[in-house]
Amino acid sequence: MSRMSAFNSPLLLGFENFERMLDRASKASAEGYPPYNIEQTSEHGLRITLAVAGFSMEDLNVTMEDNELVIRGRHADDGKDRVFVHRGIASRQFQRSFVLTEEIEVTGATLDNGLLHIELERILPEPEIRTIKIDAANGTKNNAKPKMINVESD
Repeated sequence: MSRMSAFNSPLLLGFENFERMLDRASKASAEGYPPYNIEQTSEHGLRITLAVAGFSMEDLNVTMEDNELVIRGRHADDGKDRVFVHRGIASRQFQRSFVLTEEIEVTGATLDNGLLHIELERILPEPEIRTIKIDAANGTKNNAKPKMINVESD
């Protein structure tokens, strides 16, 4: 079964990157492990919280790859030496990705009671003010020098 794309219109040339990003995001959202929350902590602050019970700091890796936040978890000890009568706690490895805009910056990460908190901040750029030189319409430039005023002191 072929997939219908919203970006296959001849009027939308050059949007292939958006389509790939949407595909990547939909694949990542299909995987539900580990569960996560995204909350707004302040006017410009966000926090992503992942439930990573059973993972230590050594088992987790948080990286920025281009504009993508990638969280990976892999147990160093898989429990190969242990015999389980029942195994209901997930210990599989995972990778969770979040595509961030250029104005969002990761400011830190903490692991607390099985929850990995990743702090984000939206950096608002300062408005850039430029002065544009105005030339005369007929092509002549204003070469007039400023007048000098002599001030004599007593």
